[in-house]
Amino acid sequence: MQTNAKTETTIDEVADGIYRINTPLYIDAIPGGFNISQYLVVDDEPLVFHTGWRKWFPFVSEAISKVIPLDTIRHVGYSHFEGDEAGAMNQFLDVAPQATPFASHVSVMTSLMDQADRPGRGLANGETFSTGRKTWRWMDTPHVPHGWDCGVLFDESTGTLLCGDLFTQAGAKTPAVTESEILSASEMMRKPMDYYAHATKTATILEGLAALNPTTLACQHGSAYRGDGAALLRELGSILEAEFQAEMAKAPDARGG
Repeated sequence: MQTNAKTETTIDEVADGIYRINTPLYIDAIPGGFNISQYLVVDDEPLVFHTGWRKWFPFVSEAISKVIPLDTIRHVGYSHFEGDEAGAMNQFLDVAPQATPFASHVSVMTSLMDQADRPGRGLANGETFSTGRKTWRWMDTPHVPHGWDCGVLFDESTGTLLCGDLFTQAGAKTPAVTESEILSASEMMRKPMDYYAHATKTATILEGLAALNPTTLACQHGSAYRGDGAALLRELGSILEAEFQAEMAKAPDARGG
């Protein structure tokens, strides 16, 4: 459903009680454009994951208000501290006086305790909490795809993984949800832009996410994916591990060995 004709913002349910708020972004650097999503969880204690940029708050909040009153939001979080993830944090806290900001322990320590107008909740790896009908599990993913403070959120009731910048896809307008594989499209973004950290434990972290057996991958950029999320995560892990091993094999040459 389109909620703003000028910005072309839409809101669509991609899993039971989980809504994708999406706005196209037309930029010359990415042919065909780009888009940015936030996710709204409608439950006894509504949750927003990714706030969007501060300047986008008017039309992001407008979309959310079509589904629930803004002042009922109880949890506002993000995957890692960037403008498109946490820029409008304080605007959300202003309109939702009972909401608690949340992120990884690292992000609360390094960013959130300074930037947020209210104290934040730091989540530990594997920690769970309830919003009512849904139980959420926080998974630390340091440097995957980037950011020491990075983490993702998994809904155990629907098998939905709010996976942040994993599987980022280009395109100003993409379907809210697709059953076509998204790895190929995301690899077309990752390889030339090289926005993944070159970390030693990437494959291990992705295997930990695959073990959750997600059936929906709720991406921040591009379509959400409905299908065998574990298979896509393992395939991505294999690709990245092969690239890492190839880089390590070249290391002696780089040192003149």
